[in-house]
Amino acid sequence: MSKKLEDYVVTIPDFPEPGIMFRDITSVIQDPDGLKLAVDGLVEKLKDVDFDLVIGPESRGFIFGVPVAYLMGKGFVPVRKKGKLPRETVSQKYDLEYGQAEIEIHRDAVKPGQKVVIVDDLMATGGSAEAAAKLVERLGGKVERMCFVMELAGLEGRKKLAQYQVESLIIYEGK
Repeated sequence: MSKKLEDYVVTIPDFPEPGIMFRDITSVIQDPDGLKLAVDGLVEKLKDVDFDLVIGPESRGFIFGVPVAYLMGKGFVPVRKKGKLPRETVSQKYDLEYGQAEIEIHRDAVKPGQKVVIVDDLMATGGSAEAAAKLVERLGGKVERMCFVMELAGLEGRKKLAQYQVESLIIYEGK
């Protein structure tokens, strides 16, 4: 019997603090079958979506976004932490559990009217995905779909992303 994507995820209890069940994506990507299941699953979720670009937030969005873009014949646009992109950028702050973070995209990365999908490894609170979507929209693009390998439903990220169509390959009910 073949393994499911969930079988490749290693869960580490009480990391980084007591009560947290950490879902480790590295156990998925280090195994060629796990990586194939994840990338093929994301491509399957996007097969009927009309879009121009894949947006991938740093850093694990790069891991999954690039092969999805390649397999679907689309371009890939990185969204990076502030100060990492060399050309003119636009930036967006978002809230973390303790504090704020800021991400950037090149000002010319998304043209007005372009349709994009956002691909990342994990949707928790939805903050980074929402920030990436705001960047796309500020540049005149439209977010057609957001796709994640894993979702932590207990953190209610879908509420923050309610205006977008969200797909996840694996949904964990807890945090």
